[in-house]
Amino acid sequence: MEWRGQGILLGVRRHGETSAIIEMFTAAQGRHLGVVRGGTSRKIAPHLQPGAQLDVAWRARLEDHIGAFTVEPLRSRAALVMSDRLALAGLNAVTAILSFCLPEREAHPGLYRRTERLLDLLGQNEVWPLAYLQWELGLLEEMGYGLDLSSCAVTGTTEKLLYVSPKSGRAVSAKGAGDWADRLLPLPDVLRGQGEAEDAEIASAFRTTGYFLEAHLARDLGDKPLPEARARFVEAFSRRL
Repeated sequence: MEWRGQGILLGVRRHGETSAIIEMFTAAQGRHLGVVRGGTSRKIAPHLQPGAQLDVAWRARLEDHIGAFTVEPLRSRAALVMSDRLALAGLNAVTAILSFCLPEREAHPGLYRRTERLLDLLGQNEVWPLAYLQWELGLLEEMGYGLDLSSCAVTGTTEKLLYVSPKSGRAVSAKGAGDWADRLLPLPDVLRGQGEAEDAEIASAFRTTGYFLEAHLARDLGDKPLPEARARFVEAFSRRL
């Protein structure tokens, strides 16, 4: 059993004295683990950094074996983030969330392409938080928890949509919210791709997407807590406000 492709390194851990187990995300193979022989060596280890773009070949005797990777570095993103707290926090959030929620060996080519484009924007801090917010919306959609923000769930109107139902993920208008407004999530214009995408609006939008990541996605994965890396990124971003 074997395959070859390009992908994003999500994580790495030591395996024995000289090897490493890496976790890759590729378009065709999804999240896939394998052993890298000599992965702790001075030659290979510097290339095995989360977020790195690698060309990998995987081989195993049987399909259900963990198998072994051979790796060739394509580009490292470490230099873009090591001196930038926000970029580093963002990279850690992306890789941690993907490792957390993606089923092993299930292809998600659309999400892969969005992730690669997002990571290629690392270091561009004026545009990256908005790109990351759009990535979270796409992730929720891919995982089956997409938000429907086109019209009010109560009245059907498309005007004055101010809230999101925490239960259904649908938009709610000011009139439709009524006395329940304080129990609803915020719907800033940026979530609908409108407005100036000010930092304060993006921060408000993170509250809404974060709720669905935690209360719906994480809960349905067995009540595992959402990786703390996501909260650390939001905190690092909030320091800009």
